[in-house]
Amino acid sequence: MITRADIGHRVEDAAGRVGILRDVMGDYEDPATAPGERRKRAVAFLWPEGGGREWLVPPEDVTRVVRR
Repeated sequence: MITRADIGHRVEDAAGRVGILRDVMGDYEDPATAPGERRKRAVAFLWPEGGGREWLVPPEDVTRVVRR
């Protein structure tokens, strides 16, 4: 699992997608969900290295990529 200390580093999610960790929030509420149905959850924000659309995943499904 990653932490805020990993922000800016290459990471990989459980699906094998590699990106840059942009942020980690422990109390994220999805603004697309109706206000009465929102639930706080931990979320990691990942951004593709070459640009593209950011995606969200649970922090426990993300690991830092170690360069060899």
